[in-house]
Amino acid sequence: MHLHVRYPPTKQGHLFNIVIPKNRNLALIYSITRVDEGQQKLMAELSSEDNREWESWLHETRLTLASADLDWVLHVGKPKKSASGPLQAFNLSRPIWFDGLTQNEFMHTLRKVWLTKLSLIHQIKFEFGPGIGKPGPVDDWAKKRTGKSQRTQQRPSEIDTDETGGFGKDFDPLEWA
Repeated sequence: MHLHVRYPPTKQGHLFNIVIPKNRNLALIYSITRVDEGQQKLMAELSSEDNREWESWLHETRLTLASADLDWVLHVGKPKKSASGPLQAFNLSRPIWFDGLTQNEFMHTLRKVWLTKLSLIHQIKFEFGPGIGKPGPVDDWAKKRTGKSQRTQQRPSEIDTDETGGFGKDFDPLEWA
C-alpha cells in the first residue's frame, strides 16, 4: 500500500509518502525534497571556489541528520575534479514496526520527519538563498531513467519560494481526511 498525505493538513502542507511494503511488518513514512536549481548553482560555485568550506557544510549537514533519529539519503551531484557536486535532493524517512504502531507514534513520526525536512530547507535557504523557483537536476535519478521510458508530466514542477504563507499550495483541506 502506498499513500500520499499532506502534513501539516493545510494549504502549505508538505507531501509525505506512507508505504506498507508487502510481507513486512512495518509502515514507512518518508519525504523526498529536490533542491532548487538556483541553490544548486550557488552550491556548485562554493564547491569550486572554496572546496573546504563546501565539504565542511556537507559534513555538518550529515552530522545534524545523523542525530535526527531518522534514516536519510543525501543525493549529491557528480564530483567536479576533486570536489563534491551540489546537494540535489534529500530523502528523510522513519519506519514504524506494527508492534509499536499507535496513533501517537505515527503522528510523532510524521511530525519529526516534517520538522527535520523544514530545518534542512531553512538551512539551505539561509546559506544559498531562496532559489529561482525551479527544481534542479538529480544525477542519481537520471541514471535510473536511462533505458526506461520517461513519464511525461501533466503539469510542470514548481517550487514555491514565497515564504509569507509557508510551503506548498493547491491543497484543499476538505479532501484531507
